[in-house]
Amino acid sequence: QVQLVESGGGLVQAGGSLRLSCAASGSISSIRNMGWYRQAPGKRRELVAIVTSGGSTNYADSVKGRFTISRDNAKNTVYLQMNNLKREDTAVYYCNAEVRMTTLPHSYDTWGQGTHGTVSS
Repeated sequence: QVQLVESGGGLVQAGGSLRLSCAASGSISSIRNMGWYRQAPGKRRELVAIVTSGGSTNYADSVKGRFTISRDNAKNTVYLQMNNLKREDTAVYYCNAEVRMTTLPHSYDTWGQGTHGTVSS
């Protein structure tokens, strides 16, 4: 019914940048919060950044000053600009959205399939 598709992952050297995109599609009425999470090998999935429908943002302390989350409501898309990347940023990055569908009365928490971000030293 609703699908999130991430793109933009890849391999980059330390100090470089990556820009991740996540597009939502389906029978969408509105999207409240959108965010990015990541999971490194042997670790739990953790919050990286979130952005509300009103544009308020919140970041994990480890990425403050380096990552920027933004959204394009007309395209149902959220972005994560990652600058000055470090080896510790290597992980699978997952898109998340709280979506209200046209066919159901309540919102649902939806996840993308993940995209790899690898930082080499």
